[in-house]
Amino acid sequence: MITAIATFQLPNPITRDKARKIFLSTAPKYQNVPGLIRKYYLLSPDGSTVSGVYLWNSREEADGMYTESWRSLVRGKYGTDPLVTYMDCLVVVDNLSQEIIEA
Repeated sequence: MITAIATFQLPNPITRDKARKIFLSTAPKYQNVPGLIRKYYLLSPDGSTVSGVYLWNSREEADGMYTESWRSLVRGKYGTDPLVTYMDCLVVVDNLSQEIIEA
């Protein structure tokens, strides 16, 4: 498994309500994406940074998401380019399903 972390330093801070509206407007685009297991939308306490944390089956499937078209979409929503960092995800503890999942 691969975790991708997309981070956006916003030109101007946003409120939790505005962030929630933006997040909900894009969330349906991530449903049924091949290889995407889970996505988290994050907002820093001061509203100056947003992040997306994505859990993928593979790096190849993750790379299929972060195209110029995707960058253009998020640039339009947040007014800035993302920084995407990849990390190998070796183990996940899921307390909702009571599972420990290994890559």
